Amino acid sequence: MQICVFRRCLPLVAGLMGILMAAAPVSAQQGGDGRTVSDRPWMDKSLSPDERADLVLKQMTLDEKISLLHGTGMAHAEQWQTPLTYLSNGGAGMTVGVPRLGIPNIYMSDAAYGVRSSGENGRYSTALPSNVGAASSWNPEATCDYGAVIGSELRAQGYNMTLGGGVNVTREPRNGRTFEYMGEDPLLAGTLVGNLMKCEQAQHVIGDIKHYAVNDQETGRNIVNAVISKKAMQETDLLAFHIGINIGNPAAVMCSYNRINGDYACENKYTLTDVLKGEWGFKGLVLSDWGGTHSTEKASAAGLDNEEPMGDYFGPKLKEAVDAGRVPMSQIDDHAHRVLRSMFLSGIVDYPIEKSVVDVEHGLEIAQHVEEQSIVLLKNDKGILPLNASKMKSIAIIGGHADVGMISGGGSAQVDPPGGNAIMPPGQGATHWQDHIWFPTSPLKALTARLPSVKLEFNAGKDLSSAAALAKSSDVAIVFAYQWTSEGMDLPSLSLPDNQNALIDAVAKANSRTIVVLETGTAVTMPWLGDVAGVVEAWYAGSRGHIALANVLTGEVNATGKLAMTFPKSEQDLPHPMIPPLTPEDEGQGTGAVNGQDHVGSKYSVSYDEGVKVGYKWYEAEHKQPLFPFGFGLSYTSYSYSDLKTDSGQKTVSFKVKNSGKRAGTEIAEVYAELPDKADEPFKRLVGWQRVELGPAESKTVSVTIDPQMLSIFDEASNGWQLLKGKYRITAGASSEDTPLKGTIEVK
Repeated sequence: MQICVFRRCLPLVAGLMGILMAAAPVSAQQGGDGRTVSDRPWMDKSLSPDERADLVLKQMTLDEKISLLHGTGMAHAEQWQTPLTYLSNGGAGMTVGVPRLGIPNIYMSDAAYGVRSSGENGRYSTALPSNVGAASSWNPEATCDYGAVIGSELRAQGYNMTLGGGVNVTREPRNGRTFEYMGEDPLLAGTLVGNLMKCEQAQHVIGDIKHYAVNDQETGRNIVNAVISKKAMQETDLLAFHIGINIGNPAAVMCSYNRINGDYACENKYTLTDVLKGEWGFKGLVLSDWGGTHSTEKASAAGLDNEEPMGDYFGPKLKEAVDAGRVPMSQIDDHAHRVLRSMFLSGIVDYPIEKSVVDVEHGLEIAQHVEEQSIVLLKNDKGILPLNASKMKSIAIIGGHADVGMISGGGSAQVDPPGGNAIMPPGQGATHWQDHIWFPTSPLKALTARLPSVKLEFNAGKDLSSAAALAKSSDVAIVFAYQWTSEGMDLPSLSLPDNQNALIDAVAKANSRTIVVLETGTAVTMPWLGDVAGVVEAWYAGSRGHIALANVLTGEVNATGKLAMTFPKSEQDLPHPMIPPLTPEDEGQGTGAVNGQDHVGSKYSVSYDEGVKVGYKWYEAEHKQPLFPFGFGLSYTSYSYSDLKTDSGQKTVSFKVKNSGKRAGTEIAEVYAELPDKADEPFKRLVGWQRVELGPAESKTVSVTIDPQMLSIFDEASNGWQLLKGKYRITAGASSEDTPLKGTIEVK
């Protein structure tokens, strides 16, 4: 039997409609139909998620099991529709539960920095600062708050699974999704995403970490073969996932589009079964990225548990393979068990969705608080910042649509702004795929409120001469520069688009007291850096970014953020000066969603021959000076470091940090290690950090315990981690390039 919907004819999964309609959703506490725990022992919350999954699995038919292993389409996407898609709550997808057994549907939504598609669904979502921005706070508590806001808003909107949790390390800063991830260091990225997911899942939504793995560019993402050694994977990309999973205990991992050493990520036995489920002992479910499933038997055997957003391979074809004996029932039971376990672990069975009104004010407060910690002060010549109203009469605000708003990141991460795109006329600002979307967060208005005695005048920056004239007549000029990035594309370069470098040049020549505020999703090159007095990286600042930015620019809040990624001087300094171009045969196949098509003929690949030298490790090993190093960020006060001590037995490092300035601040004290020579890794690696709040002239002792994993290397010959004997050089300081304190830890 087949049903035709939206011009596409689809086989109806046997029994699926009956499964969905067999009974109304029941209460998980005692059963809306009056059934008790004695009737449904899997509803006993004192049992472990595994025990509960085992109990309910024994009651399920094959059709019910298979219904858990695939999606039912995606709202607002014509190519992904089934007869049940209309029930998906307007989200990215839905997996049908088992109502007769009290197992609810799984309602999924994209939610990288806020819940997606709220505008289309007539709802509201808070936009948090971009993920790479939040990573620049180096604050696990801030990312916990971040995740909790998203989790609570998902539930309020009727969802019980997030599709956020990006943690791909920044191998390629031109990657259009860099803003969705947590920077270039696996310890920092893994720690922060783990805390984000832990607190998001605590809101009773299924947590998901993605895109597993080595999904480090968008160009050719559906066909690219990432060629990389096991050692390089284990010490970089996979390590970030491992740390995040250990901390966050997410119920799900999403496998990526790309190939890894020849096999698609969603049918890659090494990454899914050998590493994730074997070495790491991950007990949750693996779901495919949308359209990222390419086979039935191979994917099932490799460790894929759930195909999204349809059932092209894990629907009727999977049942047929079971009936024919090509897929053993043990695999089906394992897949279904993992889905059920994830539902019990996250609490979506015990705490059914109850739609409610989003707590808008709470979300705005958290968004502002996170952004205030994420903003990075990169340059501050002659103390031009913070802005002092008593020393100026006029400020020119130039460019970036700063009169009406601040830009956000695109693709499936896009959050819809209230009132629509701020740069469009009222009523015409609906969000469409890869639109450049500005939130109604006007820096001009926020700064005017903070500086009532100062005249602020706006110039759009389209005409260089008029912008320069305004700058020349003002005491200070602030240029707002943007760089839009999105899923489905990579940047052609790290240069600012739309003639903005020329604008900054013109303004800086007219006024030496020029400040540049960057609204970007990744690093940018700055040919004008020597001509401006100040540079502030605001990232994609979120729903109250203008207020957070005004607070930092005026000194109401001290700058504390530090870069979660290196800013290079030019693309020529990157491990790959160019992203390999697609062949003519592959054009048009590389970045869109593939819906299960298998481009077996493509030879498009990228060789990550830089290996473990990702980010700051590359620059140090290759003796390249970056524009701004990893971990760098200035403050409105100053700090000094002294008295480093190490304990080899406990693997602890302690030292003193003193606020040597005149105002309170928070320093992010970073600890690095250089491995013994036999490791053949001629660079330092981050092994710990601590945020230290200090009043003027106050000093505190910082103590960091180093996890032995952070000192270990992966040995391919033994297929395991080794902690080498020898002396490890320990350094501590304010950034990866500023580590004045030195000591050693010895492993005997």
